Amino acid sequence: MPRLSEVIAALENLWPAERAESWDAVGTVVGDPDQEVTRILFAVDPVQEIADEAVRLGADLLVTHHPLYLRGTTTVAASTFKGRVVHTLIKNDVALHVAHTNADTADPGVSDALAGALDLRVTGPLVPDPSDPEGRRGLGRICVLDHPLSVRELADRAAERLPATAQGIRVAGDPDAVVRTVAVSGGSGDSLFDQVRAAGVDAFLTADLRHHPASEARENTPLALLDAAHWATEWPWCELAASQLDEISDRHGWDLRVHVSKTVTDPWTAHAASSHPSPATALPTSAQRAPSESTAGAPN
Repeated sequence: MPRLSEVIAALENLWPAERAESWDAVGTVVGDPDQEVTRILFAVDPVQEIADEAVRLGADLLVTHHPLYLRGTTTVAASTFKGRVVHTLIKNDVALHVAHTNADTADPGVSDALAGALDLRVTGPLVPDPSDPEGRRGLGRICVLDHPLSVRELADRAAERLPATAQGIRVAGDPDAVVRTVAVSGGSGDSLFDQVRAAGVDAFLTADLRHHPASEARENTPLALLDAAHWATEWPWCELAASQLDEISDRHGWDLRVHVSKTVTDPWTAHAASSHPSPATALPTSAQRAPSESTAGAPN
């Protein structure tokens, strides 16, 4: 039965902390290095619902993709929601470890898991890590389809294969355009448009696309955009990471029980589709009507 320090060493080998971005907050947040570990839970978000799930499961270690304290703090008081998470974990002997941007650029990493969920063949990183002589690590992935799909068909595949969310998949571009090559990036991806354009792909699937970057990208190229929920694009990594730890456990004879949370922690909970006419087809207001349509003199 391994100690936490041994399991953390294995995780650090998969996702070295020194490969995280300078602004990131990765590594072990709470936990006694000498405590024994038998059960581990992987999840995207270290929110209270996930902490409670770890406790119910009897997990000794919770591994999340998103940091608990990204910008630091001066308090872990239980009167704050993050402090309450810390209290819950410590009271129940659950350690917390974070792998964020060091998991994004890993080989395999977050975008490999996203590509795998969509049956896309990875040909290389979108933004290569210059420190990797083999050219396999980096941010995002460039992928090819086994056979061409329309943008609509690719969006349907993403909606079917990724975890269901209120947002679903938003599309910008011609739904009938043919897609042979795709760039993918788990999580927020609209800072990567220059690299996506340079890659010359037909489509870009990511999350959190904002109006202005998306609009400019569409004006510059015929690139199709597929915008999924942030949580949904990163959840497949949890299954990949769990399988990696399972393999390490088998190799060391640790007999760890590794679980992936199915709890949806995407913050958006509902979606209302627009049903009224668009501005171009809407009826004119009374102020815009032609004289023959005037309501002057009509009965009250």
